[in-house]
Amino acid sequence: MKPTKTLYLGLAVFLSACQQAQQPFLPQYDGIDLFIENGQVFDGLGNAPFNADIAVVGDKIVFVGNASFSEKDMSNRIRHHIDAKERIIAPGFIDLHSHGNPLQTPAMKNFLAMGVTTITLGQDGYSPDFNPLSTWLDNVSAKGIGTNLAMFVGHGSLRNQSGIGISDSPEQEHMNQMLEMLDDTLEYTFGLSTGLEYNPGLNAKLPELKALAEVVGSHDKLIMSHIRNEDDQHLEASIAELLEQGQSSRVHVSHLKSVYGAGTDRANEILAILREARLKGIDITADIYPYNASYTGIGILFPVWAKTLEQFNLAKKNRRAELAEYLRNRVNQRNGPSATLLGTEPWTGKTLANLSHELEMSFEDVLIDVIGPSGASGAYFVMDDVLQTSLIQDPIIGIGSDGSPTGFHPRGHATFAKIIETYVYDKQLLSMAEAIRKMTSYAASILNISDRGTIKVGMVADLIVFDPENVKANATYPQPFQLADGFDLVVVNGKIARQNGALSELLAGKVLVPE
Repeated sequence: MKPTKTLYLGLAVFLSACQQAQQPFLPQYDGIDLFIENGQVFDGLGNAPFNADIAVVGDKIVFVGNASFSEKDMSNRIRHHIDAKERIIAPGFIDLHSHGNPLQTPAMKNFLAMGVTTITLGQDGYSPDFNPLSTWLDNVSAKGIGTNLAMFVGHGSLRNQSGIGISDSPEQEHMNQMLEMLDDTLEYTFGLSTGLEYNPGLNAKLPELKALAEVVGSHDKLIMSHIRNEDDQHLEASIAELLEQGQSSRVHVSHLKSVYGAGTDRANEILAILREARLKGIDITADIYPYNASYTGIGILFPVWAKTLEQFNLAKKNRRAELAEYLRNRVNQRNGPSATLLGTEPWTGKTLANLSHELEMSFEDVLIDVIGPSGASGAYFVMDDVLQTSLIQDPIIGIGSDGSPTGFHPRGHATFAKIIETYVYDKQLLSMAEAIRKMTSYAASILNISDRGTIKVGMVADLIVFDPENVKANATYPQPFQLADGFDLVVVNGKIARQNGALSELLAGKVLVPE
């Protein structure tokens, strides 16, 4: 019999397949630094997952798809091989609001354990007291850091460095100096943070804030704001003040919450304010953490006229009864002394009510005579779960832990794990694709980072591999330093930073440079 055309065609296809199988995988590269196969890929953009392999060379993703290569090619050219069968591959999470000192805790193991590959520091108006701030960042780079770092410069820090301090009427010379410092620092930071509920930022008036916004906007950077007052009755005015700054700059509400507010309807009213502003062309965003207790210095309880040590000593001497009445009313409005959990030695783990009982003093006297406005930090159980859960589910709200390696609050060790475990897996309030989008590409877009937060060829390889069934947010209020479980592989800049619960000796993070 003579060979048919069909036989020839089949033979040609077979020979071609054999030849392709013998070709090296990605022959343009001498080797593949990391190959993750058989995973369910969530690209970070909110799209449906797909099964694929991922190849990394250096710090870049160079392949996403179904790879084919020989065993010899694998053994000779692939340096690290990970089988992600029945697990998710996602971009590393980006924490929109975080704290810590990488010169003291460079590994940032709490963040890596919950899948975070990039953190943001310099929050709430405070950045390290270095002028220029680049000196401190150079020190961080030299020491090394486990996660990537997107740095903000603090408004309060600039006020102090320029000589303004707690003045509510800065001299023009000092104002110009602050604006010049801001202009210089924005060349290598991601924006300005404000802490308008804290000294010295609380003394700033709107004209000062708008002048700062003009400088920030000229660099196309972000104002990330702890707004002036998070109490429900003052929330709308505080957001309105930020929107005024949004006429000149991109603006962001840090750890969005409503103290005393309650219910879905109230959440929708708050979200409507943000949406209406966005429709008017103001680029406003926000982040949130999945807990109903805040955490900050005890000074949050004290009046504006008794926050600094000097102000407090004068108030204690001359206005003692007024100060005690203010503190008594303030704490009771915030669900009473049992709702304040102290996180500073020697009172760590005790509520204000516990301490009052032990010392046989009223809680307001404890605050005045034992602790003072700068003597402790604490968790404050002041938020409504229904309201906060409604905010978390909204597409324009990102995720930030507001946590640190050392803060006595579970958010610093569990926020991103809790989003997966509770809001995706247990309560099914968010889809996996949407939760990952919030914590990756959406966060990157807020920070104006274009080379991280999604999985595609050419992006920096910040990656995580996990089985959602195994993700556990282990940290609790009594024991807030327990690491999260379930994130089997954490890759930072193409290097394995954490695998199967073990940290790499290599600090793979970088101080990021804004675009």
